[in-house]
Amino acid sequence: MKEKMERLLDETGKILIGKEDVIRKVLMAIFARGHILLDDVPGVGKTSLAVALGKILGLDYSRIQLTPDVLPSDIIGFSIYNRDAGGFVYRPGTVNDTNLLLADEINRTSSRTQAALLEAMEENQVTVDGVAHKLEEPFIVIATQNQVGTAGTQLLPQAQLDRFLVKLSIGYPDRESMKSIIMERQTEERYAKVEQVLTKEEVRQLQRHVLTVTMKEEIVSYITDLVIQTRNDQWIELGISPRGAIALSHMAKACAFMQGRDYVIPEDVQDVFWDVCEHRIILSRKARAEQLPASIVVRNALSSVKAPYVV
Repeated sequence: MKEKMERLLDETGKILIGKEDVIRKVLMAIFARGHILLDDVPGVGKTSLAVALGKILGLDYSRIQLTPDVLPSDIIGFSIYNRDAGGFVYRPGTVNDTNLLLADEINRTSSRTQAALLEAMEENQVTVDGVAHKLEEPFIVIATQNQVGTAGTQLLPQAQLDRFLVKLSIGYPDRESMKSIIMERQTEERYAKVEQVLTKEEVRQLQRHVLTVTMKEEIVSYITDLVIQTRNDQWIELGISPRGAIALSHMAKACAFMQGRDYVIPEDVQDVFWDVCEHRIILSRKARAEQLPASIVVRNALSSVKAPYVV
């Protein structure tokens, strides 16, 4: 399994060069059965990463470009009257029959269309005309949004942000990585050299295995104290919800798994704390008035809670 994890990082690194930490955390989120929000400037490889993962993980991949005219029915499907059948027939939407859905530029579509993803992301099903339709597992949403050119966009409401296990930024590559990217794009089709590493069933098995990673009571108490600290922090108006606490525990398990361990240590929690919590908190008016960065607030909350010693 360790060899397969290294191959996953190597294959994905062919597309997203010089960003091993981001790749590692995206894979953690997938193995933890979570959804991913990629928030970054245009052109850094958000879409390329999602396309490559579909091929590498052996998952059925779909993409929807979210614009103001995209309707909820485009995502969850709709019922249409069939004269021959003498009744209404369900026509699937984008979320049906897919394992990895790229919701590109999610902040450019209407709030109704954004909300259409909520049930699918939380319950792995969609309901149309009172009938529930189960989605195939695994079902992972990778949503992207840009930090620039936000005129006319719809900010994601807090309820939908909370559905994303992690929020990640890719960032610009360093100089050597940038040279490699330019050179490789001159001669090769970018996805041609990417090879499949896992099958769909292996991904399901890994997801089940992550849930069995041991988390001692000391680690559970540590996560609980961190969550409570965000609720009592003077710089934070809205702290981490119970859903956020569960997300933190699942990501910590996935982090331990990626490190080749079957038990969680405090460093696993610390490694993923920012990625799980940053998009879930709302800074207080005092923090906003003093232009205090969220990164410092979250870091202070993390350092305020003593990590346990786990044998």
